[in-house]
Amino acid sequence: MICWVNGHLAEQASPQIQPDDHGFTVGDGVFETLITKSGVPFALSLHLERLARSAQGLGLPAANPATVRAAVAAVIQANRIDHELRIRITYTAGPGPAGSDRNTGGTGTLCVTASPANPWPATASLGLAPWPRNERSPLVGLKTTSYAENAVALAWAQARGHSEALLVNLTDQVCEGTGSNVFAVIDEQVVTPPLASGCLAGITRQLVVQWCHVTERTLTMAELLKAQEVFITSSTRDIHPVSAIDELTYPTPGPHTVRCQQIFTEMAATNPDPDFVGIARNA
Repeated sequence: MICWVNGHLAEQASPQIQPDDHGFTVGDGVFETLITKSGVPFALSLHLERLARSAQGLGLPAANPATVRAAVAAVIQANRIDHELRIRITYTAGPGPAGSDRNTGGTGTLCVTASPANPWPATASLGLAPWPRNERSPLVGLKTTSYAENAVALAWAQARGHSEALLVNLTDQVCEGTGSNVFAVIDEQVVTPPLASGCLAGITRQLVVQWCHVTERTLTMAELLKAQEVFITSSTRDIHPVSAIDELTYPTPGPHTVRCQQIFTEMAATNPDPDFVGIARNA
């Protein structure tokens, strides 16, 4: 596959990032993942807005959105395959000292990579992770490259036969998955945890809330375990039915999940670069 790094296209397998880049050494960077639909990057504007918010939250200067758009277009053009693409945009503080201090006089590193957007299995199984998400962390709401906690939790879940880990926060409220947002059908109403729970403001999450008239409210594990249906969302999954949480199983796909899937598919097909209506940009 062909990638784009700081203005140049190159083979992805060849070394492109300096070994002292802070995105590599201390996880000092932000990223976005999106997929193409019919060869077009879906919701690119919303992803670029969140990339800028995440960079601002880390105290990094924002990447030039026109440059990122051009890089994404170049990578898609260079990787013409008979398959939709998974695009990752990574923006870091760039080369810096071995410790946590940044090289304030340096420039950031911008990288866009591509891989085949392989389909997910029909359903997902969640394992309740033993570690909580800190909803008071300075990184809450930021999509950063500091993903070690997610990697550990996901590996823990997979070792137990699950495909995703489920995280509660410090107050034992349902928060999110390691790379997904959580939705439940309770008393025939689709609900999802609010951003105050500590979950990431997922692009797909917010579009589902907007398009499918979802209620955002605090969700306890007791409620989730009694839900009629559960599904998770992400930019690579869209709406993914959940068949089990630990040993508890759910009917899949349930009627509310199917309805949301149909609405999302129809809206995404007609709105390849959608906007959030009435949503504060810092949400």
